[in-house]
Amino acid sequence: MKISEYISKDVSALTLETSFLEAKTVFNEMPYSHLPIVENDQLVGSISESDVYTTENELTEIGNYRHLFDHFHIQVTDNWIDILKMFAASETNILPVLSEKNKYLGFYELTDILHFFNDTPLLSDDGFFLVIEKGIKDYSFSEVAQIVESNDAKLIGIFISGYKNDLVRITLKIASIEINDIIQSFRRYGYKLLTKHKEDLLLEELKNRSDYLQKYLNI
Repeated sequence: MKISEYISKDVSALTLETSFLEAKTVFNEMPYSHLPIVENDQLVGSISESDVYTTENELTEIGNYRHLFDHFHIQVTDNWIDILKMFAASETNILPVLSEKNKYLGFYELTDILHFFNDTPLLSDDGFFLVIEKGIKDYSFSEVAQIVESNDAKLIGIFISGYKNDLVRITLKIASIEINDIIQSFRRYGYKLLTKHKEDLLLEELKNRSDYLQKYLNI
């Protein structure tokens, strides 16, 4: 299913002639943070629920308060990553969608986009997540993929999830039955493991006990 199929028109956009009272009625019925404002199929902006409720003159047309409008949108050709970024940057749960010719088409709801994201192989396919860390100058995606695939596993997804000083944090989704062989391979290549796994903790405990026993025998 293409993400553009999630474009909704369940709620008609406001116009510049819409009163604040009418806008409040829509907000009372729908759990949206904003509502788009459209004139002649062109997006003028969006107005937030908080701004609508704090305006005292309910009979005033919202077109008289253009300074309250927020300006954010997404193009119909943009991918789901761009859409999620725009949702986060705009602090909204509704995102107007424009055609390639900037015609208003409708809007995305955040919950629908999250459902779409949840259906991607990164989240829906069986597997486990690993978060590893290494020096920015020392890692490569090709090396990470080689480590995974050399252990007869499949790499479902990989992305950089953070930076800290001169270190890069990498999140992986891996399809494999054997976790420990992959974990130990990453350690041999100098990667620090940031996630905890039961099987790995068991091996670490056995190793610690073995080291303790060896120290005892050497006394």
